[in-house]
Amino acid sequence: MVEGRLAPPPVADLVGVELTTMERGRAIFHLDARPEHASPLGTMQGGILCVLADAAMGAAYVSLLEDDESFATLELKTNYLKPVWSGRITATAEVLKAGRTIGLVDCRMTDEGGSLVAHATSTCMTLRGSQAEGR
Repeated sequence: MVEGRLAPPPVADLVGVELTTMERGRAIFHLDARPEHASPLGTMQGGILCVLADAAMGAAYVSLLEDDESFATLELKTNYLKPVWSGRITATAEVLKAGRTIGLVDCRMTDEGGSLVAHATSTCMTLRGSQAEGR
């Protein structure tokens, strides 16, 4: 884990996402499906998976930043491949490209059997100087 760089945001407690591994350019989070995550159809609501992916991709990206830098998400795209009814979902995020200003992050979300349930990508913009203040 990159020391002092990542405190869990309040939304992590609200939704139940947990950081399990953080390395330079890579992060793994998990989420245990709960009844309050369900859509009207009974499967996990897609926005919950998006929160999980966003947390993992953000952590992977922030692990590459300098102490005086921050970032903003420019785009987040999620493909839902299989419904989730219950169990633990693991999100593994990896920075694919970290340019000076723009980066691309990939996230694979799998169920307990290792089956891919969703795939997400995020385009991030590194902020410096006054742009990074207060973020």
